[in-house]
Amino acid sequence: MKPTKKPPVYTMHRVRKGWLAAGVCAGMVCASLSGAAGGYAYATLHGNQDESTATPAQSVMASPETDLSAVVESCRQSVVEITTETREDNPVFSGYAIEQGAGSGVIVSEDGYIITNHHVISGASSIAVKTTTGQTYEASVVGSDEVSDVAVLKVDAQGLPAARIGTSSNLQVGQTTIAIGNPLGSLGGTVTTGILSALDREIEVDGEPMTLLQTDAAVNPGNSGGGLFDASGSLIGIVNAKTSSEGIEGLGFAIPVDEAMAVAQQLMNDGAVTNRAAMHVSLVDDSRQGAAGVYIAQIVENGAADQAGLRVMDRIVSIDKEAVDSAADVKKIVRSHQAGDTLTMEIERDGSRQTVELVLGSSQN
Repeated sequence: MKPTKKPPVYTMHRVRKGWLAAGVCAGMVCASLSGAAGGYAYATLHGNQDESTATPAQSVMASPETDLSAVVESCRQSVVEITTETREDNPVFSGYAIEQGAGSGVIVSEDGYIITNHHVISGASSIAVKTTTGQTYEASVVGSDEVSDVAVLKVDAQGLPAARIGTSSNLQVGQTTIAIGNPLGSLGGTVTTGILSALDREIEVDGEPMTLLQTDAAVNPGNSGGGLFDASGSLIGIVNAKTSSEGIEGLGFAIPVDEAMAVAQQLMNDGAVTNRAAMHVSLVDDSRQGAAGVYIAQIVENGAADQAGLRVMDRIVSIDKEAVDSAADVKKIVRSHQAGDTLTMEIERDGSRQTVELVLGSSQN
């Protein structure tokens, strides 16, 4: 009998730096209750647009003898360290706990807009940004999108060194990559290099299907939200994940810059992504039911699924004649459409199958 292969696990990488327990009586840090958590979180903007017309083949390609110091010195100034604090009530000790986290970000405008990952700042009660000059700023969240794992922060500053925004539309496998970030939450400005290993790797990260750039540049916890640059110093991606499979290295991933900046622009304009297609349901993968597959767990009242007549515990068998076996399969199909598109769905309800027409709504409603 052949051994069962376990699928690779891809994780997002915000560093959780530890817990500080604070008593409600005086607000003092209680040293006897503090300690390291020792875990990792599973885990047209105003920027300088790259106007170069050079094709990837014409770009500088690094070899072991290539000196990238000038390029690195230019682009690393746009990468910042991000530290977060998240307050959580702790009824056991009649107080609250403060979890400290860390990640990275990239300055995309001289007046203080910074792009990072949603999972880096999700749930944070306070966010601080530190530049390569050592200046620290308090940051506010302009908008954050869990689906794309993109967030935009704002600091009160002028004249910041914004990254030169490149494009991910004409990249080629084998191009030099430069990853810059804050690994382990304490090594800000760390630079690693590699190549583009793949351009459109479809993987599932913490239950969300994503299409990402793949690189063999070293990526570690704390790199999340940092920049992936090409050999000319243009930003081509936002680092967000790596494989956590034991013994596997050299598999890092980044959100293509075209997608990341498109989301960031919407977050700046509207505070949220407003044009993403949505079924307005919560889905769950369940093998304990009569038939294994993906089931509807919740339905938003008056949303797309509700108006189509779907019910909780309906099993989705196929969409547009394409079989689906998991929530990730459904999400992938929905994301390939726009709000207003009609899906033909085959569902199973009470042991019988039926066809349902569903008009997709938008994420805004």
